[in-house]
Amino acid sequence: MIKMDKVFSSAAEAIADLKDGATVALGGFSVGHRFALGLITALRDKGAKNLCLVCNSMGAPGELRGQVLAENKQVRKLIAAFSVRPGMPTATEDQIVSGEIEVELVPQGILVERCRAGGAGIPAFYAAASVGTDLAKGRETREFNGRTYVLETAIQVDYAFIRAHRADRAGNVQFRGGSQNLSPAFAKAARITVVEVDEIVEVGELPPESVTLPGIFVTRVFKSERPFDAKQVPQSKRRPADTAREYHGKPALTRAGIAKRAAGLLREGTYVNLGTGIPTMISNNLDGRDIVLHAENGVLGYGKMVTGDAVDPDYYNASGQYIELKPGASFFDSVTSFEMARGGRIDTVVLGAYEVDETGSVANWSTKNEKLGGIGGAMDLISGASELIIVMEHCDSKGRPKLKKQCGFPLTGKGCVSYVVTDLALLQWREDRFVLLEVAPGFTADEVIALTDMRIGKAADIGCMA
Repeated sequence: MIKMDKVFSSAAEAIADLKDGATVALGGFSVGHRFALGLITALRDKGAKNLCLVCNSMGAPGELRGQVLAENKQVRKLIAAFSVRPGMPTATEDQIVSGEIEVELVPQGILVERCRAGGAGIPAFYAAASVGTDLAKGRETREFNGRTYVLETAIQVDYAFIRAHRADRAGNVQFRGGSQNLSPAFAKAARITVVEVDEIVEVGELPPESVTLPGIFVTRVFKSERPFDAKQVPQSKRRPADTAREYHGKPALTRAGIAKRAAGLLREGTYVNLGTGIPTMISNNLDGRDIVLHAENGVLGYGKMVTGDAVDPDYYNASGQYIELKPGASFFDSVTSFEMARGGRIDTVVLGAYEVDETGSVANWSTKNEKLGGIGGAMDLISGASELIIVMEHCDSKGRPKLKKQCGFPLTGKGCVSYVVTDLALLQWREDRFVLLEVAPGFTADEVIALTDMRIGKAADIGCMA
C-alpha cells in the first residue's frame, strides 16, 4: 500500500511557504465553477506580493477569484485567456491600463497546451491558433505542409491551486463531471500543486479508474471549508433572449430567434461547438436532432440548458450555464477538448462577434488592443473548424453596422466565416463575397443592405427568416 500522506490541515498551512514573486496557476472555469476559494482567500490574507497569475479569467469585482488578489495589489503579471470582460470595470483593468499589471493574453487552448508542455518537459511547440492576429506579431513562425504556425513556449509555475471533488491521502484526485477543465494541465506545470477537495478518503478507497489526476502530480491536499454550492455561482447577465431590437421602428428577430435560425443551419450527424452568448441558446433548439454538442470546458454530448432541480453543479457549458446530458456524453479536460478542436474533429463552430468584414474575417475578442479583452477558446476553435457560423445583432448598441468593409477591431480569424446570422439577415460566403439569402420578417433586402457596411450579393430568391 502507498503510505505517503499529503494531507494538510488548512489552506493557510498548505501555502505557508509561498513567497513574494511566485507564479500561481488558478484552476476553475467561467463565472465561478470549481475555483479553489479557500486557497485564494488564504493567499489574499497572506499578502504575498508581485505575483504572476496564470488563469482562464480574473472574475468580477469582489469575487473570490484572481480579482481579489488584484484588488489587494498583489499581482504584477497576468497570463490568461481573459484580461477583462465587456461592461465589467475591474481593478485588473485599471491596473493594466496604468501599467501596474503586465499582461500576456493567450488563447485558452494554447494556454493549457503550454502548461501541459511545461509539465511534460517540452520547451516549445508550434500552433496555428493565433496566425493572422495581433497575437502573432513579432513572433517566430514556421511553415509545415503549406500552413503557417506560430512558436509557443511552455509555461511552468511555482504553485497550482486546484479544486476537485475527492482525494486520497496519497494525493490521487477525482474530479466530478465537467470540472476538470484547465486544472490537470495547471497541476502538471506546477512545482507545488495544492488541491482543495470536498472529501478526503483513505488510500485504496478511490477506484483506480476514477483517479483523474494521479498523486504524482499532487503535492498537498486539504479538505475545503467552503462547500461548493451551485446557487452561489453567479450567472451571466444579458438582455433577455426574447427582447427584439428595433430598426426603422420595426422589430427584428430576438436573440432567441437568431439562435433558432442558426440551429437550422446545422447538419445532421455532426459535432458542433457552441461559443458563449447567443450561440449557447442553440442547444435549446436541437431536440430530436443527430447533432453532438462540444464545449471547450470539457464535455461532449450535452443538451438543453436547465434550471432549478434539474441543475447539477458540475454539468455546464462554455458560458457556465447548467445543462442536461444526453446518453453517450463524456467528460474530459481542456487539453483533450482543444485536441478535438485544433485537430479538426469539430465539424461546425458557432461564435458571437463584434464585427465581420467582407473578406470573411471576424473580430470577437477585443474592442481595444492585445492587452484588454477575452480571447477564450475562439482562436483555437477557428483554427480547426471546417465551418464557422457567426451569430450576432446586425448593428451595435449605437446603431453602427457590425458587417464591415474591414474589421476595425483586432482579428480573431482571417477569411474563415461560412455563414452570418443576424437579427435581420442570413448571409452565406460564396466564392469571394457574402450573399444575402434571407431577411427578417417585415424587412426588405434593400433595407438590410442599407444597414450593412460591406459589399454583399443578393440571392436570386430572397427568403424570409423563420
